[in-house]
Amino acid sequence: MNWNLDFDLKQVPTPCFVLDKKLLIKNLEKLHYVQEQAGVKILCALKGFAMWSTFPLVKKYLSGATASSYHEALLCYEEMQSLAHLCCPLYTDTDFQKMLAISSHITFNSLNQYERYYQEAKNKGLKIAIRINPEYSDSPAALYNPCIPGSRLGVTRDKFGDFLPKDVTGLHFHSLCESDSYALENTLNAITNKFDTLLKQIEWFNMGGGHHITRKDYNVEHLITVLKNFKQRYPNIQSIYLEPGEAVGWQTGYLVSKIYDIIENQGIKVIMVDTSISAHMPDCIEMPYKPVILGATDPQPGKQKYRIGGMTCLAGDYVGDYSFENEPKIGDFIVFNDMIHYTMVKTTTFNGINLPNIGIVHENRQFELIKSFGYQDYKSRLS
Repeated sequence: MNWNLDFDLKQVPTPCFVLDKKLLIKNLEKLHYVQEQAGVKILCALKGFAMWSTFPLVKKYLSGATASSYHEALLCYEEMQSLAHLCCPLYTDTDFQKMLAISSHITFNSLNQYERYYQEAKNKGLKIAIRINPEYSDSPAALYNPCIPGSRLGVTRDKFGDFLPKDVTGLHFHSLCESDSYALENTLNAITNKFDTLLKQIEWFNMGGGHHITRKDYNVEHLITVLKNFKQRYPNIQSIYLEPGEAVGWQTGYLVSKIYDIIENQGIKVIMVDTSISAHMPDCIEMPYKPVILGATDPQPGKQKYRIGGMTCLAGDYVGDYSFENEPKIGDFIVFNDMIHYTMVKTTTFNGINLPNIGIVHENRQFELIKSFGYQDYKSRLS
């Protein structure tokens, strides 16, 4: 099979997440451009991109990171060497004090959580916000829509009075998902219609994630205009934050696997690879979406149909039907494209399957193995 990869796959021990540093830098440069032109700050959301070996590079372009758990906050503090912006759906007594010590901003998901913890956050000098629920979202899937009826995320306008709660200086929303700048514009219109009075009282505003800024068809100049117009409308807001995770890792790498068997069943050939869709690519099942495989297309008339099967004993551990440019053979590579964001962070060791290796292709096109996993990684998660 011939793909337009400019590095030698034979360097890669499969299965392996392979980040292309050249592509990551391209994304970071675009995000930095938005920061500079719009006068905003872009944070890396670790829930979408947490490849910490790249954090020294990420820090050169972005303004820090946002964390939704103590472990994410600690990773930000240790590896990005910056204080985290906290936005957790739930804070617990177990972790709260530890999180405060390594964070600069905190968003409370409910007024109950605010009442319980805001004084401690204030005493530590953190800037305090409430997450709002604009009751508007263009999310393509209910699983990723925080504005559905009965949502557990954010405070609706009817729960506020005319003034912000004591010591709250910011507001935060996150209702976008793989969205363009026009979706942001529509969302901000919905927010300003409902929250205008409160927006005039804040010093900082976090517009959350879901901004697909590094996607090819994303209108970056329109985004900059939307952000500038919002700043003009609310001159009291000193800092605006965006926190995309997917946009950082978007189209920056692969999950490289190898064919170990090909099974035929009722006219469909099933390619068995040394990775797992359910354990290593769970987002494909959750969203769901069909991943792009290099050298393959959707099934074509007159061509053999292939299905990709993983190596766990889960019957549903497979993904999609494909046709290939060249007939696949045992020993060939199967390369899943765009597998660095929301994939690496969700992997599991279900069925005792080993986690994929992690590596980087550097700008000189040489592969470096960053990390391998083994039995102890599986065992340590159990007791």
